[in-house]
Amino acid sequence: MANARLLVKRLKAVRNIRKITRTMELIATSRFKKAMDRATEAAEYTKKISEIVGDLGRASLSFAHPLLEKRTEEKRSILLVLTSNRGLCGGYNASVLRQTVAHVREMKAKNVECALEVSGKRGIKFLNFQKYPLAASYTNFEDQPAFAQVNELGTRYAEDFIAGRIDRLDVAYTRFESSSRQIAVVESLLPLSSLSTGTDTAKDSGIEYEFLPSAQEVLEEIVPAAFRAKLFKCFLDAAVSEQIARMVAMKGATENADEMAGSLKQQYNRARQAGITSELAEIIGGAAALE
Repeated sequence: MANARLLVKRLKAVRNIRKITRTMELIATSRFKKAMDRATEAAEYTKKISEIVGDLGRASLSFAHPLLEKRTEEKRSILLVLTSNRGLCGGYNASVLRQTVAHVREMKAKNVECALEVSGKRGIKFLNFQKYPLAASYTNFEDQPAFAQVNELGTRYAEDFIAGRIDRLDVAYTRFESSSRQIAVVESLLPLSSLSTGTDTAKDSGIEYEFLPSAQEVLEEIVPAAFRAKLFKCFLDAAVSEQIARMVAMKGATENADEMAGSLKQQYNRARQAGITSELAEIIGGAAALE
């Protein structure tokens, strides 16, 4: 029965692991719902402000903003990488880091200096292990990033871009498209591309604007707000995508634990049955010897 006792220990261990993975799945599900609500609300705000900015861009207005100016030659850039502080979320971090490494190589091929700023312990550990120098690292962004914290980052990026210290800002993160589709991407946020002065007129959108006190002063407020909204949406998308990845990973682990527990239960029953059969055979053999 030594083998049976070993199977019992393994079965208990698998069941204990299943309890943990099931609990983590439920926690991730709860956090996912909250994060998705925030991401959905932010998406609506970002969409609306982008529509307004786009309408203004198609209008016959003469305006300019430093955040809209595309550099003739790019020399310095920042890549902000959004990963998780915790693991057990499948290939969530690996997908973002693959995009990160590919982008850094692309910038290097173009002779563009690329400073890495990483959010999340997993990304920090990986890039340190790969000997990539980090300009900054953050571990304070969890599944509910605060706008005040993101706004502080956005203000610094905008000031650096306006002052000419950087020529572009890119963000590597997992874009949330739906609960069944999330894509790891590198998105360029600066310079802003929403205000495109094409040949369309403002009446194409069916909306006319009256500016008070002036269009330039209004744009000076709207353009930075649009940039900060886009940056905040990247953080929210990353947060909800992380919880979805963890939820899926823990669900798979729970199902594997159930399957393993069933297999171990069958092995235990066979071992127990073999032990009982062996004991019966020994009793019968002993009785026959006495006769």
